[in-house]
Order: sequence, then C-alpha cells, then structure tokens
Amino acid sequence: MAILTEDECRAIMKKALSYSKADECEINLNGSDSANIRYARNSVSTSGAISSTSMAISSAFGKKLGVITLNDYSDEAIAAAVKKSEELAQLAPENPEYMPMLGPQTYGPSGQTFVPATAALTPAQRTTMVADSLQISKDNKLTAAGFLESGAGFSAMMNSKGLFAYNKATDINFSVTLRTADGTGSGYATKDYNDVAKMDAVSFTKRAALKATGSNGAKAIEPGKYTVILEPAAGIVLLEQLYGSLDARSADEGRSFLSKPGGKTRLGEKLVDERVNIYSDPTHPDLPASSWSGDGQPLGKMSWIEKGVVKNFSYSRYWAQKKGVKPVPGPANIIMEGGTQSLEDLIKGTEKGILVTRLWYIRPVDPQTLLYTGLTRDGTFYIENGQIKFPIKNLRFNESPVIMLNNLDALGKQERTVSGESTQSALIPPMRIRDFTFSSLSDAV
Repeated sequence: MAILTEDECRAIMKKALSYSKADECEINLNGSDSANIRYARNSVSTSGAISSTSMAISSAFGKKLGVITLNDYSDEAIAAAVKKSEELAQLAPENPEYMPMLGPQTYGPSGQTFVPATAALTPAQRTTMVADSLQISKDNKLTAAGFLESGAGFSAMMNSKGLFAYNKATDINFSVTLRTADGTGSGYATKDYNDVAKMDAVSFTKRAALKATGSNGAKAIEPGKYTVILEPAAGIVLLEQLYGSLDARSADEGRSFLSKPGGKTRLGEKLVDERVNIYSDPTHPDLPASSWSGDGQPLGKMSWIEKGVVKNFSYSRYWAQKKGVKPVPGPANIIMEGGTQSLEDLIKGTEKGILVTRLWYIRPVDPQTLLYTGLTRDGTFYIENGQIKFPIKNLRFNESPVIMLNNLDALGKQERTVSGESTQSALIPPMRIRDFTFSSLSDAV
C-alpha cells in the first residue's frame, strides 16, 4: 500500500532531517493508490492500478537550493539523497526570490477528504459500475466511451524549523460519452467525489444517453449573440480562467486583466454582477480540501469575489514580503454560490436561448481581457418558450468570463462538477447568460 499513516510519515521524514547539515532542510512525502477502467465502443479496453510514493528533499544554504527526489526509504538511500541535495545546493546560483522555510504552523480543520469506503473500492465494485453504465448504452442502441478511476492519496511535509503537516484524501472520477449509431448525436456526463456513495454512474449515464438520442439530427443556426444556459460542466471551464487568475503579482506587474495603468489593480473594485460570490473553504462538506497549502501555509475560508467585488488576491510569500502585506495562499477549493432554481427551472424561464452541455478546447485569445475561444459539444439544444425545441450543430464561441458574469441573468442550484480541461473540481451553479458570443459553426459532433 502506498498510503502511509501520519506516524509512518513522521518517522521517515525525521530520519531524513537527522542527516541534514544544511542551513535549512524540507522534506515532502507523497503517495497514492489508484485503479481505473477505460471503455470504448461498448466494451472495456483497459484496466489497471498504480501505487507509488515519492519523497523530495530540499536543502538550502542561504538562498541556494538543491532538491533530490527518491522512492527508496532505506537509511542508506535517504542519507545519500540528503548529501546529494546539499552538494547540488552548493553548486546552485542564489535564488533572489528564495524565502526562508516556515516554522511550526497551526492548521484549522479540514473537511472529510478521506472516505474509507472510497479507498477500499474493489475491482469487482468498479467493474459493476462500468457494466451498469455499458448496459444503458446497449439498451439505447448507443456507443459508449468512458473512464472510471478511484483512489486514495496522502501528502506530508516536515522541515528543520519544526513544521509538520499531513493530509490524506480519496477520490472517484467518472466520465462517459455516448454516441448514436450514425455518429450524429452525442451526450456527455462527468462527475467526481471524495465519497463513492455519491457516485451514481447509472443516473449520470442515463442523462448522457438522453442527450445523445436527443441531439440526433442537429440543425444549423446562425452564429451571433444568444442567451445561453451553461450546465456546470460547461461553465467551469470558463470560470476557472477567472478564479485561477486572481494573482497579485501578475496584476501588479501589468500582466493581468486585473491590472490598471500606473501599476494599480482592480482589487476592491466591482468586477462582475453583484450576485456573484466566489470563495474557498476547506471544511465545505460537498468539496472538502486540505487545511494547508503546498508551501505549508494554513488554509481557511477566504472570500475571493463578494457581491461582484474582487475582495482578495493570492500573494506568494515572496511577493507579499515585497509589497509589505500578509501572504495569501491560493485556494484549496472553489465554491460559487448559486440560486434556488433547478436546471429545468432555468430552461422553463427561457424565452429563446441555447442549452450547452459542455465546452471544450478552451484557448486564450487576449489575456488582458481574459477573452477565450472554444467549442460546444456533446449535446447543444435550442430553447423556445421554456422548452427544448431541437438539437443544434455545435458552435465556436469567443467570450470572457468577466463579460459573461456581467451578463448574468439567473443562477441555478450549485452542484459539484469537474473541469474537462484542467480536471479540477469546483462547486458551481448552472448559469443563464445573456448575449453569449458565438462566432462560427462547427461540423464536429
């Protein structure tokens, strides 16, 4: 097993520190157990399991740093790795942005990141989930391709100044694409959770099957500006470009959409619709996360956008010191508050618009305005008088999440989703957006 306990991590890392002769030394120890099943054309194509651990030893002399990674934890191997990291540090040039290692920290609570039932998931259980998903595809005369992966992992760090942190987590991830026999209709679903009990692969596959059969024989419509309903799997790939860019340094240096002339930034300014509230919280029950960041800083609840106003930027320790402010680690998770309407309610309240299942192939157009382009896929539908009237051919879009959230019309109930671009999870609502810009048609399904 690659999942080491807190005590096992302490013992290995203390051993490594005992060999250190550097000014400062930090040990990072990580590991994971995972297993997966991949299927295509209605049959399993591959299955496998991976178990691994690795330890990184960072030795510093002044501002000179050397790093060695190993996965042999014998006394001889660890001693040799520590010595090698020190030799590399002495050869390295000084890093002008090097920050001294942190001392002991006080960490708040984490959510339930580790669920024993998820960690204990058996090959038979995974096989049953995939078999049930495939049966839905066959019953509907569709062709399925999908991926199911479950696993557990841990992260630990310790340094010569007395800092120690440990966390373990589980995850189960499922995605499926269903196509009609003639290849003209497609449906998609993706979900991930810490708790396997929340993963209803049958329900998610049924939803994708409805999208596939319903999108057969799609019609072309003229590109232009439309009211759209973005399902969470579609909305996340644009939203993550926004909340992933709330960085102080890039804004201060004029490299960001948050930059202003004269070295000023948009911190504290109203950026988007006042209904937009985005925050992070490691203790959130539906999206639990670690209570410490990768460099050992404590993580707690943090508001990033509040009533449309940019409330906080993330500050690295170096940049915070340079600016004379407190460091702010990046978020461990992202939660966007939603409304009370279901997706069906949003559709019923739409006079004319487009329902988007998924956006993909997201690429930057203009970093200064956060303008991105990409394509719809796997189920795009025209809405009229509160009803889905017919499937439409896919469209290329050109849109900025900043503009999008200024054209916000309505928010649905938030739900956990996962990005098809970055594989990161978030808790976000479906969104109805006015004047979403489609620039051209696409022949892809």
